Amino acid sequence: MKTQIITTLTVNPSLDKSTHFTGLIPEKKIRCEKPRYDAGGGGINVSKAISKLGGTSLCVFTSGGSPGELLEELVAKEGIESHPIKTKSWTRENFIAFENTTKAQYRFGFPGNALSEREKNNILTTISELKTNYLVISGSLNEGLHADFYQKIIEIAKKSDTKVIVDTSGQALEKVVETGVYLIKPNIGELAKLIGVERLELPEVEKAAQNLIAKGSAEIVVVSLGADGAILVSKDETHLVKAPKVEKKSTVGAGDSMVGGMVWALSQNKILKEVIQLGVCCGTAATMNEGTQLFKKEDVEKLFKNYNLNFTL
Repeated sequence: MKTQIITTLTVNPSLDKSTHFTGLIPEKKIRCEKPRYDAGGGGINVSKAISKLGGTSLCVFTSGGSPGELLEELVAKEGIESHPIKTKSWTRENFIAFENTTKAQYRFGFPGNALSEREKNNILTTISELKTNYLVISGSLNEGLHADFYQKIIEIAKKSDTKVIVDTSGQALEKVVETGVYLIKPNIGELAKLIGVERLELPEVEKAAQNLIAKGSAEIVVVSLGADGAILVSKDETHLVKAPKVEKKSTVGAGDSMVGGMVWALSQNKILKEVIQLGVCCGTAATMNEGTQLFKKEDVEKLFKNYNLNFTL
C-alpha cells in the first residue's frame, strides 16, 4: 500500500437508512417518506468529515452482502479512497426516523454479525501492511468479537510509529487505554469509568485526564461534553471549548465529525487549541443537518467566527 497521511478503520460499519413520518401510533401502519441511504460507522464517518474539509484519507472497512455493496458505492460517491475487507456475513443496517410533528428523532441500531477467524486475520493483516501517519479506529465491535481486538490492532500499528486515535466505548476502550494510544475521545461518563469513579463533575475532568496521560494511556485526552462542547487535555496544555449555540436537528454523526475535524487539523500541524476548536465546530455543524449527512463545510466556516480562527479550509 502507498503511504497515507490518515487512515480510518471501521470494523463494524453500517448502511444507514433514514426517513420522515407523521404520527407514531401503536398497531397502526406508519407511512414513511422515501428513505435516504448513507454509508455509516465511526471510521467511515470520520473519512467523510475529512473529505468535506478538503482532506483525503484511506477508508478501511468490512463489507458483506448486498448492504456491503451499496456501502462501497456510497463511499465511492463521496470520492473517498477505500479498502473494503470482504465478509461472508452481511453488513448491518441502522434505521433513523424523524417524526414531522414533534421533531423527535428515533434511532434504531442493530449489532454487527460475527466475523470468522479468517476475516479477523484479514483485518490484522491489512493493518500490518499500512503505511500511515494517523490511524483512526472508531466505532463499535461486532457481536462475538473480543474486547481486546482493538488492542491487537493498536499493537500492530504502533510498531510502525503510527499515531493511533481511538473513539470507542465500554470494555474495548478499557483495553485501549491499557495499551496506550496517541488520542482518545471519551465522554465524561466514559472517562469516569476509566478512572474507576461513579461520576465526574466538569472541574474534575482535567485531573482525571491527566491521570490517564501520566499512566501512558494516551498522549491527548479529548472529553466530549455534549452540547457544552469539549475539553482537550495533554501533558502541558488544557483547552475548554464551548459549543456554539445552533438549532439542533440531529446528533447522528456529531462525534465522528468532531474526530474528523481534529485529525484533519492534526495532519495540518495545527496547534492543539485550533485542533479542539475545529473539532467542536465540525461536531456542532453536524447537528444542524438531518439524518446522517454530517456537516456542511459552509456551516463550519461560519462557526469559525466564534473563535476567530486564523486558518481557512
